Amino acid sequence: MCVAVPAKIVSISGEEAIVDFGGLYRTISLLFTPEAQVEDYVIVHAGYAISLMTEEEAVETITLLDKLEQK
Repeated sequence: MCVAVPAKIVSISGEEAIVDFGGLYRTISLLFTPEAQVEDYVIVHAGYAISLMTEEEAVETITLLDKLEQK
């Protein structure tokens, strides 16, 4: 099973961004979300940002994922 997870964009260079997954930094593609800006939250799946989300949505999703991990 593959899960898409939220991340915060730290920097952008062309069609790539460095994102923060709660302290874990990765480079992803912005091919599907060219409107994304630094400080935006995105849903990341298989190395691609597939949609933008609000900070509130990101925090809620991260909280739910953390609860699932604890079970």
